[in-house]
Amino acid sequence: MVGIGKNGLAGSASSEVGKGLQVHAVEWSSRANGPGRRAVIWFQGCTLACPGCFNPATHATSDGYMTYTGQLAADLGVRADQIEGISISGGEPFQQPDALLDLLQRLDGSGLSRLLFSGYGLAELLRQPLGAAILAHADVLIAGRYLARHQRGHALLGSANQRVHLLTNRYTLTDLIPVPRCEVILHTDGSYTVSGIGPFSIS
Repeated sequence: MVGIGKNGLAGSASSEVGKGLQVHAVEWSSRANGPGRRAVIWFQGCTLACPGCFNPATHATSDGYMTYTGQLAADLGVRADQIEGISISGGEPFQQPDALLDLLQRLDGSGLSRLLFSGYGLAELLRQPLGAAILAHADVLIAGRYLARHQRGHALLGSANQRVHLLTNRYTLTDLIPVPRCEVILHTDGSYTVSGIGPFSIS
């Protein structure tokens, strides 16, 4: 998934800040990152280095900006009646496992669906110390390395080797088929966000 611009929140502390989280960008209203209208959080930092990755700006752990899971969950809760769910991408979300788990736990009871993208396969995630706990708070997992030679760009799969794991009964595979391949979101401050299944460009 691709995020251009910093259209998120400034990492301000609250009375319950939670875990620190390095973020690339936040988009509050997207249709190209899962079923329905969704908020999207792109985590910053990824060491998998898949050749041909179409979101390399999310790789360096020193880039992006710091926010906190407590503030982020509160901001999502305020918007819970405007969106169907939240999608978490990157970067590699599972390389910030403490923050990822804390954020998902804070969203329990919000009614928001949770969709996760990861370059790791399901078996790899289950071997991680917090992998099973994280997945217990998610509805859908899109998993696997991006392989440019098997590019697909359909139903949220960047390449044909990636797999969709339905972790609850909230969605079916057919719910993913109508999701647009990409989108350009224009913001009132003149910035924009490009997201979806790449590669693609704006000319």
